[in-house]
Amino acid sequence: MTLLAGAMLCCGSAMAAADPLFDGDGYRIAHYRGPVSQPPDGVGRIAPSAAARLRPDRDAIFVDVAPAEGAIRDGRQWRLAAPHRSIPHSHWFPEAGRAPLSPEVAGWFENGVARLAGGDKRRMIIVYCFADCWMSWNAAKRLRALGYSNIWWLAEGSDGWRDLGLPLLTVQPER
Repeated sequence: MTLLAGAMLCCGSAMAAADPLFDGDGYRIAHYRGPVSQPPDGVGRIAPSAAARLRPDRDAIFVDVAPAEGAIRDGRQWRLAAPHRSIPHSHWFPEAGRAPLSPEVAGWFENGVARLAGGDKRRMIIVYCFADCWMSWNAAKRLRALGYSNIWWLAEGSDGWRDLGLPLLTVQPER
């Protein structure tokens, strides 16, 4: 190992903490809309055309983490400022891709995905947001950290789905 490589291994987390766009754990914390070149470690990348061949809730759980702009979460209910369109049969967890997460949203996301997966951490989960959105990257990283082993990141998100000519439906946040 070279001295430089050793220094990077030793100080990698300190370098990440010095970047104002990421926290010490490597989650993006600002400017969520921007190019994302690869999935987080331990997470696969799936193309929109491949995702379209899957049967939601049978072959995979589709998890949308797009933000709910202008929405207010009041306990377990969301008051939305505008409708949200998503891939059919997806489960929308607005704000679950932000970092840091409030304990309330973190628990809601973790418990909701566990319920949808039936406790099976090997269940295929496809996480998405919009194209060029770090929120899905954060959520995929978060699910991997929770022990899920079959996580796929749909980098093009609902935009890539729509670009294939596939429908998007208005959805409500997951309960």
